[in-house]
Amino acid sequence: MRYTDIAIIGGGLSGSTAAAMLGRAGISAILIDPHATYPADFRVEKISGHGQVERFERTGVADPVLRRATFAGENWIARFGRLLDKAPSRQFNILYDCLVNAIRDEIPETVERIWAKAVSIETSPERQRITISNEGTVSARLVVLANGLNVGLRHQLGITRNVISACHSISVGFDIVPAGRASFDFPALTYFSERPSDRIPYITLFPIGTRMRANLFVYRSFDDPWLRELRRAPSETLHAALPRLKRITGPFDIAGEMKIRPVDLYVNDASHQNGLVLVGDAFSTSCPVAGTGCDKVFTDVERLCNVYIPQWLASDGMDAGKIAAFYADPVKRACDEWSAAKAFHFRSVSVATNPYWTAQRWARFLAWSAQGLLRRLGGAFHLEPNFLGHSSSSSSSSSSSRSSSSSSSLSSSA
Repeated sequence: MRYTDIAIIGGGLSGSTAAAMLGRAGISAILIDPHATYPADFRVEKISGHGQVERFERTGVADPVLRRATFAGENWIARFGRLLDKAPSRQFNILYDCLVNAIRDEIPETVERIWAKAVSIETSPERQRITISNEGTVSARLVVLANGLNVGLRHQLGITRNVISACHSISVGFDIVPAGRASFDFPALTYFSERPSDRIPYITLFPIGTRMRANLFVYRSFDDPWLRELRRAPSETLHAALPRLKRITGPFDIAGEMKIRPVDLYVNDASHQNGLVLVGDAFSTSCPVAGTGCDKVFTDVERLCNVYIPQWLASDGMDAGKIAAFYADPVKRACDEWSAAKAFHFRSVSVATNPYWTAQRWARFLAWSAQGLLRRLGGAFHLEPNFLGHSSSSSSSSSSSRSSSSSSSLSSSA
């Protein structure tokens, strides 16, 4: 039997970040995960915009981790084969497994690691008992369940999953390479759909090291024949859906296989649980199209580790009433509500055909065009950033929030 204050189950983005924060704060913690090194994953995180980077910085581990990412300081915005804007951005691109392993490197040695699977949890108002697959047990005052989409432990505990939107979106990830030349002209690109009937909000292209990653998002059912065609003939299907994309990118080839992942939006209800708190995707998922996955993870973990765990450990007991304060936290709730609203808004503005949403699409197109024109005029006449109606940092945040993908990211993390 091992004894600790906090047992973290799951060593992905949320669990590893929590372990690093608690270890740095001198709080007794154990991280439990089957993998000593986080394995390769389909997802790619694009940590972008002032707000998202600032949320990451509040965890205290952002600086050394972001140094391992590929930075893109400009993102091109395009639609209908027209380049609308070359928007300044603060965009850090990194494979999900590389991000997690970089965060794990920031976990102090005082945090014990158990590289095994948690197979059961027994909870109480005082201490929690975790049985792990190597036949050991852990006794903790609090269990932080950060095991993402894995449902086994939640089912065992009787935690209810409320599905908000089944197969809300589908993420398609692949690499592209320029055809007949050494590199692409753009540093990063967000290209928006040309027709609502294509059910594509956008495709985003961004560098990871020497590679150019493509994240394509679609609103379709997982058994849609269009997805079978995309697998069978990826280049032909993509170019048929976005026929004027090559006007911006130039000729390109698709490298390697396409990976396709559907995303359900759901919220898990653990409000009745003593001694256990859910964070990240273990609590609720986000839509990668909206790019709010990292915002939710960093908000959850920062509020939990900086505010609530120190308060909870300062008094006896760990009952459900105590833990309810975290779920009711106004900062967390605002982030969750914003993320959900953005997921549904992005879907409507991409595929709805009534007059209101049609007007919204054209308004966005005109706004990007006007912003790009003002930016070009500002450069031509050496105008100060404030002349364009915003500072350079707010421009970065705005453009990134429109074009980011979890986490962004393709985590359900994106």
